[in-house]
Amino acid sequence: MDVFQRLAENRRRVEERIAAACGRSGRRQKEVRVIAVTKYVSLQMTEWVLDSGLEHIGENRWQDARAKWEKLGHRGMWHFIGHLQTNKVKDVVGKFAYIHSLDRLSLAQEIEKKAAALELTARCLIQVNVSGEQSKHGLPPDELFSFADKLREFPHIRIEGLMTMAPLDAGPEQTRPVFRGLRELRDTLNGKQIFPYEVKELSMGMSGDFEIAVEEGATWIRLGSILVGREG
Repeated sequence: MDVFQRLAENRRRVEERIAAACGRSGRRQKEVRVIAVTKYVSLQMTEWVLDSGLEHIGENRWQDARAKWEKLGHRGMWHFIGHLQTNKVKDVVGKFAYIHSLDRLSLAQEIEKKAAALELTARCLIQVNVSGEQSKHGLPPDELFSFADKLREFPHIRIEGLMTMAPLDAGPEQTRPVFRGLRELRDTLNGKQIFPYEVKELSMGMSGDFEIAVEEGATWIRLGSILVGREG
């Protein structure tokens, strides 16, 4: 089986599982989009991922993404899904269509500054640490609304949604409340009408837990090993 056959087979299996999760939760499959996480694969493999028809690419670190983006950035839609250091904002804004990991005021200030200089609007998701794990980045849930209120001061940032990560080794009953919690936070955020638009996106679910994330309302799922594999 060559690489394109393997990617096609992986994609087919993933889509079947998404369809089943949508069926269980009364959702439409087109509401769920897949980000192919390429952080553990080479530039060549990333190119093959795009050649296979997968349009959304997810990377965690600019240092690892740079060579890939410089060759392939004109293709697909690129998502920055890892923790973003403020000194890397200048490299990321303007190149990545979405930043999924906005979690502090200092980062928002740097994104605003770079986006204003480029005369564009940075599309961001607020990362929330719903599980409360100390090892994870993201805002505590009880700080979300005050943080969102401060973001209204930044005209070059548009909040598209919320992002979270569930505990890696948790079972379904541990991950479901995390994903449900993020959806409830988004709905409450919209109810408060902090922003003059609806915040729609929920970026949640990875290779080991994406079906539960879909059942709980995910609009972006971030898939690496189960979809594109892992090298090295």
